[in-house]
Amino acid sequence: MNGTKTIEGRAALIEELRALQARGESLALVPTMGYLHEGHLSLIREGARRADRVAVSIFVNPTQFGPGEDLARYPRDLAGDVAKCEGAGASLIWAPDPAEVYPEDFQTWVDVERLSLGLCGGTRPGHFRGVATVVCKLLSLFRPKVALFGEKDFQQLAVVRRMARDLDLDAWTEIVGMPIVRESDGLAMSSRNAYLTPDERGRGLSLRRGLDEALARFAVGERRAAALVEAAREPVVAAADRIDYVELVDAATLQPIETLERDACLLIAAFFGRTRLIDNQVLRVEG
Repeated sequence: MNGTKTIEGRAALIEELRALQARGESLALVPTMGYLHEGHLSLIREGARRADRVAVSIFVNPTQFGPGEDLARYPRDLAGDVAKCEGAGASLIWAPDPAEVYPEDFQTWVDVERLSLGLCGGTRPGHFRGVATVVCKLLSLFRPKVALFGEKDFQQLAVVRRMARDLDLDAWTEIVGMPIVRESDGLAMSSRNAYLTPDERGRGLSLRRGLDEALARFAVGERRAAALVEAAREPVVAAADRIDYVELVDAATLQPIETLERDACLLIAAFFGRTRLIDNQVLRVEG
């Protein structure tokens, strides 16, 4: 394949994937909802390092949006995304219409039960059912050697990993998490950052400040979850219009903890204006 090929239909995609398989070429998959930024491009570049070809799905998945959420206004720029994919080394883009992914008679859903509870799953009911279902479909279609996801969506990555393990999709696909990519001011990159006014963006930096404060206390020996959560919460309370959650959970199970005895993750979700931002910090316990 020369350049980057963009495909919309499912049948054409299957034909292309069969040709790739016949050539014996390995494939990396980067699932996205488009409006790509440097975080997405870092996944594409890592995919190119790990496989012969990189495929990118660009699909604003309607089933992971709840009532009143931003499905209609979610930013879209397919032409810009194609150019960015080509520059980062992608060979193939699948940009389907929703009817290609969810036909009129669609009736099968994937629900990762425990990991989908709480955090974003608690404030966005049904969100992870939509995520798990669409990612399951993508892994089944592409059968990639590796699929890459950003660690900014920490709970999503945990859900995808469990889904792949439970449904044996990890028999052919390794699920890889990649580090959060940040703007120069520390704001975690997100397609939704485009919504922010200058004032909201400035206040959104409170997420990183809170995580840094908690990390500093952790570094000098603080292991009480309540103290670390309060340290992270304080800057956000002063800046956010609404806080969804500030929680410290076991990094593997996502269950709340009282004292850090093994690796944990501190996660924040808050609104600045109408825009919901998330961020997290993994706290690693030596030994």
